[in-house]
Amino acid sequence: MLQNEKSELTKQIILDKSFTLFYENGFKTTSVDKIMKATKLTKGAFYHHYKNKKELGLAVISLKVQQRVYNGMITPLYQSGNALQILETTFLYRLKSFPVYDKQHGCPMNNFINEVGDLEVAYQLALRRIIEDWKAALITLIDRGQKENTISKTLSSKAIAVYLISAFEGIRGIRKLYDTDDILDQYIDGLSLYLKQIKA
Repeated sequence: MLQNEKSELTKQIILDKSFTLFYENGFKTTSVDKIMKATKLTKGAFYHHYKNKKELGLAVISLKVQQRVYNGMITPLYQSGNALQILETTFLYRLKSFPVYDKQHGCPMNNFINEVGDLEVAYQLALRRIIEDWKAALITLIDRGQKENTISKTLSSKAIAVYLISAFEGIRGIRKLYDTDDILDQYIDGLSLYLKQIKA
């Protein structure tokens, strides 16, 4: 294996393992030592790629967390079709599709927001960028739905977008407190009613 390829592989191992440890145990309680122990790599390997834990945290947010939100919640909003049905599919079915592991640990982005969102401006900006991209995608879809007369034109697309994001992230956090999906099912029932209310 070429040195450059080996270096990139090492960096990816650190990134992947860090994401898992941050997700399962929290960012603040996961030290560089714990990460290196889990990867079985040396501290020298870590500092070759990252100056410090803060830089690693930003990399995890921008490369792992952002990609996850894009794949699951943003990209689907840009597909063609009935705007209201796309909202239903993206928000309702996405929740139903999460494995138990994800339900127990919540949303990685939301976890970061709650744990370090008020800690560093750099974290705030990185996390806010994901939220703003999600919000923009929703506004674009809702505006299209209003033009196509599938979503009520009397409602603010910005207000709907912020509400949907906030409610979705909220239930992801609340679900961590429970052993069953009962609370999730109740949220889904409520969201289904809301989506019917915004129908044109």
